Amino acid sequence: MIPARALLTFFVALIPYAALAQSGSDTFTNRDDGAKVHVSGFVCPQRIGEFERDAVGEYDPEHNQDFCAYAARDGVYGTITLSPLNGGYDPKAAFAEDFAQQDATGGKRISEITVRLNGSPLAIYTRTYRTSRAEALEYRTLFAGAAVRNWVVQVTVEYADPRDTQTEAEFLRTVYAAAERQIGKS
Repeated sequence: MIPARALLTFFVALIPYAALAQSGSDTFTNRDDGAKVHVSGFVCPQRIGEFERDAVGEYDPEHNQDFCAYAARDGVYGTITLSPLNGGYDPKAAFAEDFAQQDATGGKRISEITVRLNGSPLAIYTRTYRTSRAEALEYRTLFAGAAVRNWVVQVTVEYADPRDTQTEAEFLRTVYAAAERQIGKS
């Protein structure tokens, strides 16, 4: 039998760790309209176009990355990751593990360009992989990344071309336009 004193000492020792675990989830606050506001100022609304928010939280605590995950009809998925900008931002290095996974599972790189959306001066690096084909559809994964003020905003969208190409483009435009308006403004 464990003495009560030993249990009390054990639980008191856990309190600092519980506080640390809780502080990681405090990077989002709730708004009355159901949106989640990130400490960067970026707002993860309940909906972005056809996408509905599934979850928000810590993506990679070691790198202070948080995420907002969205899904649309027919298996279209969008994920936004936010992390503090520490020094410069190299999108190829930031996505290196994702690119290696695509290459290892037979993904074929079909484009790699830097785009500017909505007439914005923001340069967004993008790389697209074709992951598979079925009938008249090509299944693709788009990786996009940009530094917005003192934050890194990365977007990954899984979609079918040509069926979901417009949905993917609208998601990307909406996310980066919101990032430019919201991040660092509070």
